[in-house]
Amino acid sequence: MRKHFSFLLGLLPLWAYTQSLTTPFETSAGKETATYAQCISFYQQLDKRSPKVSIREMGISDAGYPYHVVLYANDGTADPAIWRKQGKLIIFVNNGIHPGEPDGVDASMLLIRDLVIGKEHIPDNVALAIIPIYNIGGALNRGCCSQINQNGPLTYGFRGNSQNLDLNRDFTKNDSREARSFAQIFHWLDPDLQIDNHVSDGADYQYTMTLLCSQWNKLGGELGPFLHDVFQPALFAGMAKRGWPMTPYVNFEEGNPAKGWDAFYDPPRYSTGYATLFHTISFMPETHMLKPFKDRVLSTYALMQTVITEGSAHLTAIHEKRQRDIKDYAKDGSAPLGWKIDTTRWDIISFKGYATAYKTSDVTGMQRMYYDHSQPFEKQVRFYNYFLPEGSITLPKAYLIPQGWHDVIELLRINGVKMRQLTADTTFSVQAYRITDYRSYPKPYEKHHKNSAVKVSLSSETIAFRKGDVIIPTDQPARRFLVEMLEPTGDDSYFAWNFFDAVLQEKEGYSDYRWEDVAGEYIKTHPEVKQALEEKKGSDTAFAHNPSAQLQFVYKHSPWYEPVHMRYPVYRID
Repeated sequence: MRKHFSFLLGLLPLWAYTQSLTTPFETSAGKETATYAQCISFYQQLDKRSPKVSIREMGISDAGYPYHVVLYANDGTADPAIWRKQGKLIIFVNNGIHPGEPDGVDASMLLIRDLVIGKEHIPDNVALAIIPIYNIGGALNRGCCSQINQNGPLTYGFRGNSQNLDLNRDFTKNDSREARSFAQIFHWLDPDLQIDNHVSDGADYQYTMTLLCSQWNKLGGELGPFLHDVFQPALFAGMAKRGWPMTPYVNFEEGNPAKGWDAFYDPPRYSTGYATLFHTISFMPETHMLKPFKDRVLSTYALMQTVITEGSAHLTAIHEKRQRDIKDYAKDGSAPLGWKIDTTRWDIISFKGYATAYKTSDVTGMQRMYYDHSQPFEKQVRFYNYFLPEGSITLPKAYLIPQGWHDVIELLRINGVKMRQLTADTTFSVQAYRITDYRSYPKPYEKHHKNSAVKVSLSSETIAFRKGDVIIPTDQPARRFLVEMLEPTGDDSYFAWNFFDAVLQEKEGYSDYRWEDVAGEYIKTHPEVKQALEEKKGSDTAFAHNPSAQLQFVYKHSPWYEPVHMRYPVYRID
């Protein structure tokens, strides 16, 4: 009897140890997600109890709270520089960018806890880095009712951060402290794989987990085909073995998917598109909103396990291909700035959905569509996951930016772009863009009236630059980020996000009556301008009847017109 009693006493510390590390998700039977305070406290406990876990502060949020990064490796190292020397695969997990989609928050807590207590194991060649909750301000703004489409948890955070920004639109414009802190963490880690956990919003179907990957054509190089042909299929097979079959992210809202759907296009404002600029394979798991919260968390856990397993198995290929892609990006001297669906190619996938039907609406009294769960189906459908490049540009040897554009220069530095300042006033022969046309969003989008449909002309000019202005060579590891941010026609370039809008406005002007006299004298001594004016009047009836437009025409062809108007203030050295 004493032996049995002694044995039980020996088990008590382990039982108490495990019980104290139970998560709010578990104590609520899968109905609640951890609060921000509970989440951070939980990881701090793990840090104290295990030498394999380290938690450190890095960066700050708009809410005024610091960021925490949880690091895990079997040998207890907590330094990405050492991880890289050891040849480890670095996996970076981001949670709670939308705090109303907290599946990854709780799944990551469970995963690290299970690693600590020995319930789970990761290979020695893998290291994990986790942001417990990215949108801290949104997580603190906790409620019950903002996620109308979602089946649990009972309470959760809000999508907008402390500036009411959607942080998954802020990875290039960096309006938030969060995005700037993320860039600091991302480049400190230099991850090979990234996971940004989300919950879907859209159609109804049978899957609990869907997966959005870096668009493989856009990722390009050797990593792109590797992702499409090898790694992504391995993840789908691995999830099926774990009992969580998944489908590509379902990019349609309603109706029958028989015609298939387009893969999601991820410009750099999104986490996956941002990671692509640094040749990091990125995943955005999107659990299905209508599935129970418990199942969504467990499937997210399983996906992270699968990424770890397959990442470890393919470590050599990922490392080698990534390094070659960083070195060889745009080695032919050109790079696309946009992408479009190739409608002539597709993958065939097996999709498990529900038939749609119609019934009378209780609200409108008219017919409404619904998904009939009594009629599940499995169909072979087209998945349009091939993209074609467009808007290619020739890379310059370097860019020149006057130091007054300090916001842009700072963001480039945050993202690891190497540059140097001129040590003396210098005149350069450069290629200068002029903005010839653009459209701005009529309504604000994430604090901006974003520019799109940008058209430019390029001309050779000789411009005097000052000591302290910045010259940025393109032959550097951050080349792709640099090019897509500074070329004005890029999807999410700094010009697109209004950083250079000041050049779109004239700062000087004239009174018509005064300019009439000066312009009249000017065209007498400059017959080429008068000839151009007459030709314009002859070819444009509206212009011929618009005296103000004619005065403006002469002004823009005169030395009084300010040279910086519509001249993009990032210059190319070719």
